[in-house]
Amino acid sequence: MGLIDDIKEVTSRAVFSPSTLLSGRGALHMAQILLSLITFVLGALRGGSTHSYWNYAMFTWAFCPTMTLIITIIEMFKLDIILNMFCLDWADFTTGMAMSSTLMTVCVAIFYGNFYVCWKCLYGWIVTLFAALTGFVYILEVVKDKCCDKKKGSYLAALPGFWKVMEAFVSCMIFVSLTGYRDKPALIVCVIAYIIPFPILPLIIATNILKKLKKCLPFNLDRFVFIFLVISVVLYVFAAIVWPIFMFKNNPRPSNCPPSYCVWAIQFMVAFLTYVNLILFTLDLIFTLLGICGFKRT
Repeated sequence: MGLIDDIKEVTSRAVFSPSTLLSGRGALHMAQILLSLITFVLGALRGGSTHSYWNYAMFTWAFCPTMTLIITIIEMFKLDIILNMFCLDWADFTTGMAMSSTLMTVCVAIFYGNFYVCWKCLYGWIVTLFAALTGFVYILEVVKDKCCDKKKGSYLAALPGFWKVMEAFVSCMIFVSLTGYRDKPALIVCVIAYIIPFPILPLIIATNILKKLKKCLPFNLDRFVFIFLVISVVLYVFAAIVWPIFMFKNNPRPSNCPPSYCVWAIQFMVAFLTYVNLILFTLDLIFTLLGICGFKRT
């Protein structure tokens, strides 16, 4: 009966509360949604659907406000009380999503400005300005949660979880930047090396967030993560060696190669991001082995 009584008590507290929108957190959420939607509309009117970076920017400006809206609705109806009891650490999840959205929106604002801003491109400046404002309001939420409210994450908003988010984000940027590999079997193998770890990262993140699901697994998740990290490091070491050799052999940098539309620069970006993710996975593995910085030692 104790569990049933707890459920009744928690359910009784889950009532509609519009006061959520009037708080500082609610105001930030409204600003995030509004600025993201304005930026999305401006970006859509600007066009550029043949460009993979444009597609990723549009996805970011749609995904981040959608998650913010879902979080706002859940908190408005006090459903976070039920989720906090049965599924996940709500404060950790919301702060972690704010950190992830900050990473995505700030990076998108930077590379959108790189590709679409010029001295005579007024519209590109306007979109970039709103993109930067969108990233700024997400930064404000992270600062509020971490510095003002002193929220301490249990996974997603802590270093181990956010590290996984960064690995997944860099992987996405690699996929967005991939070009010029289809006629080279060695580079196709590199693409496969990039693909293998990517779908496992969201599963690891989701399983660690959902506390009840983690307890039901028939295997030790921490040991699985350790094996996954070893495999990921090996794959990225391979890609870090093979991609530059086969991509840039007999392919020097053109004399006229501006970063905004030079294919060689984008191919170089893939090599650079490969080394970034290799460093992230390697440090992740080292921290896990040593059991430091909040990483669980296996």
